[in-house]
Amino acid sequence: MYVVVVRIHVVADRLSDFIAATLANAQATRTEPGNVRFDVLQHHDDPARFTLYEVYPDERDFKAHQQTAHYLTWKAAVAEMMASPRVGEKHHSLFPTSWS
Repeated sequence: MYVVVVRIHVVADRLSDFIAATLANAQATRTEPGNVRFDVLQHHDDPARFTLYEVYPDERDFKAHQQTAHYLTWKAAVAEMMASPRVGEKHHSLFPTSWS
């Protein structure tokens, strides 16, 4: 599996806007045939920090996700909400071996 972990720091007064936009994107992403998992995590001690945990069968599915209308809408909507540039880390899952 191809895993993307995105670390995001949001401007404090935009938290509710960011959460609404991100949840809409996550819910739409879960309907994509190439998406296995999409978690939206808010940091326990710093509510302005988020982690998106995304799982796809392979990199092609992730790249297809990045072309969807909901992703492009999310990307444009949250751009001005970032306290710093978001960081995406790409991984290959070793365990579990099955995501079904």
